[in-house]
Amino acid sequence: MTDILMPKATAVWLVDNSSMTFEQIAEFCGLHPLEVKGIADGEVARDIRGADPITNGQLTREELDAAQANPKYRMKAQKSRHAELLTPAKKAPRYTPVSRRQDRPDAIAWFVRNHPEITDAQIAKTLGTTKSTIDQVRNRTHWNATNVKPVDPVSLGLVGQLELDALVQKAAEKKARDDAKRRAAEPEGESLRPAGEADGSVAVLDAEAR
Repeated sequence: MTDILMPKATAVWLVDNSSMTFEQIAEFCGLHPLEVKGIADGEVARDIRGADPITNGQLTREELDAAQANPKYRMKAQKSRHAELLTPAKKAPRYTPVSRRQDRPDAIAWFVRNHPEITDAQIAKTLGTTKSTIDQVRNRTHWNATNVKPVDPVSLGLVGQLELDALVQKAAEKKARDDAKRRAAEPEGESLRPAGEADGSVAVLDAEAR
């Protein structure tokens, strides 16, 4: 079976743009049906933008139509050209041309303002910068702070759109998992005191009044 590129983003798109069952979407995207139901209910992947599997070459319109016509039909994914571009591979440290290095603080400021869920380590790796520089931009102690302004790193030519989308999605999914764990760990609220405890405090107040 072909692995789906950006499975949750693909599921978001299918939930919004097709009449397929949760089971069909789940099997195509490699997710659990309850995850797909959570997406439909707005409880899962709220920060993830849908990815059209037809546009990115992972699915044909004929396959989608067949699945919508028959709830038992299971779609077959195609090998996407885009998947090869995002295949994880060990890369040499990112080299940024000298002419563009002055743009990195602007790109850092864009990440800090628009995607606080992305870690400093991820920003440093993506832009070929250092955590020290990121801290300086964030705290406005950078030597050129007065001229630093948030600018999309794609428009600056420091990163490709596909790579940026994948980075944002990965960070959003991690944030969603962390938020879910935090909510699950939080107590539901203060429990009511035992009736005897409450009665005792009332009795003390009555005694003082007399």
